[in-house]
Amino acid sequence: MALTILDDIISSDRTAHSAYVLPGEASGWEVTWLTGRRLNRNAAITAMLLADVTSSGDMRPSHRLWVHVQGWAAELGLTAPDVLARTALVPARTDADTSTTPSDPEAAA
Repeated sequence: MALTILDDIISSDRTAHSAYVLPGEASGWEVTWLTGRRLNRNAAITAMLLADVTSSGDMRPSHRLWVHVQGWAAELGLTAPDVLARTALVPARTDADTSTTPSDPEAAA
């Protein structure tokens, strides 16, 4: 479990979700599992921590981290079940969306 936190993007090695600075803003962030919601950097880190921790799909009330998931979710105005439902969805935007490299180099020729 590792988050990579840069100036303009936050990613994880366990989930396809990411957080990124909103275009034209210095302090507004969006997370792929909370689309349409403007967050500050700290909230974006919390959201990515939640995505990372719940990515294995085995999070449940008996899990040793459940109480932490509940607390982190509350920081975002959500419940733990809300988080599980949202983070389970495939992100509409990923880090790859910002890449200029074609996914199939032969197709680009």
